[in-house]
Order: sequence, then structure tokens, then C-alpha cells
Amino acid sequence: MTSEAPFRAVALTLFPEMFPGPLGASLAGKALQDRVWTLETVDIRGFASDKHRTVDDSPFGGGAGMVMRADVLDAAIAASRPKGTPLIYLTPRGKILDQTRVRALAAGPGVTLICGRYEGVDQRLLEAQEVEEVSLGDFILSGGEAAAITLLDAVVRLLPGVVGKTESLENESFETGLLEYPHYTRPDVWQGREVPEVLRSGHHAKVAAWRQAQAEEITRERRPDLWTRYAKTKAN
Repeated sequence: MTSEAPFRAVALTLFPEMFPGPLGASLAGKALQDRVWTLETVDIRGFASDKHRTVDDSPFGGGAGMVMRADVLDAAIAASRPKGTPLIYLTPRGKILDQTRVRALAAGPGVTLICGRYEGVDQRLLEAQEVEEVSLGDFILSGGEAAAITLLDAVVRLLPGVVGKTESLENESFETGLLEYPHYTRPDVWQGREVPEVLRSGHHAKVAAWRQAQAEEITRERRPDLWTRYAKTKAN
């Protein structure tokens, strides 16, 4: 159990049954049980004003699909957003989520997430509430719930006490601006493939140098964008 105020996560969704989902298992699930963090799911339909609990309407200007209503979402946010928490809308048009933003969120009091559906959310709500728009990448999901779960998983594992060895976090991809180096374990030889000799040498400095070189090579080959950014930082 933690004696500190827990990290508070609120998910505004049309499908509250999708939570906690994977967040109820493994390290995130244990941390949830131990109240290192808390999760509240808010059914947006509960804030609709009509008997049909309508949360969407057809778009002005025409077009396919429906748009989530500003008035309904605004009422849901007002009733459930913890004070001081960032308000994030998961959308493909948002800024790509990266480890820097994840670390910043983990250092804060919590987060309130809007899980969109249909064609999206009325733009006036996003502007009025100064919502931060975040994307997981250049692809489309059926709704924001899966994206919200992914974001929360990335954040929760950085909370104090969730991951046993902090060294594991320090050496991960993106923490140093590079992709992570390859990993090996027993047996020494598998299907004719041997573990690199340097990793069996017991020479810590040589192991560290090998891992750094591997991380740089992998990043340069697979993520030129990251490599360019890393090279500029290293040059400075």
C-alpha cells in the first residue's frame, strides 16, 4: 500500500465495461489493488438530458457518421474531472504520444481521458475546455478506449513502486533517446545461434559499450527520425 495520494485516472466513455481491461492484470493490476493509482470510469450517457440518453447528433454541413455532443461531454467533465488533472482526448489527429509526455503525466496528480466514438467530438468542446489531443500513431481504432488503456499502461508503470527495479525503466527504449539493445538469456546456444560472447565475458564495461553500440545501430537503421534527434543532442 502507498501512503501518498494515489495517481487518479478518469476515463469518460460510452463503454465503461471495457475498463480496467488489461489494466486489471499484471503490475498495473496489482498497483490498482494496492491503490498506488485509482481508476474511475464515467458513462457519458449518464449526462444526456433526454430519455433516450442521446450523446451524439448528425454533423452540421452534412457527411457520414455522427458527432459526440459538446453539451453532454461538458457536463460529464464538470462532474468527474479531478482538479488539476490534464484533460486528454484520444484522437488520430492529436500529437503523437511519446515517452517524454508519459513521464510528465506520471509525475502529475492524474489524468482525465475522453474516449471518443463515431466521427469524433464537437470542436467547440475541445476549444472551450482547452483539451489536449493525443494520438498513438497513424492508424484508426474503433474508439478511444483501447488508446486510453494503452496510455494508462505506459504511465502507471512509471509510478513509484510499480516496477520493482528502477534500472529496468532507465534502460528501456526511448528513455535515452534510443531504441533498446537486444536481450539474451539461457540456453547459451539455441538452434545453432549463440549468445554474443561479450555478454558472457563478465566484463561490465565491455558489455555496456556493446549495448550502447547495438542501441545506436538499431535506432539508426529502424528509426532515422529518432537517430537524427539523438545525434543532434549528442553533438550539443
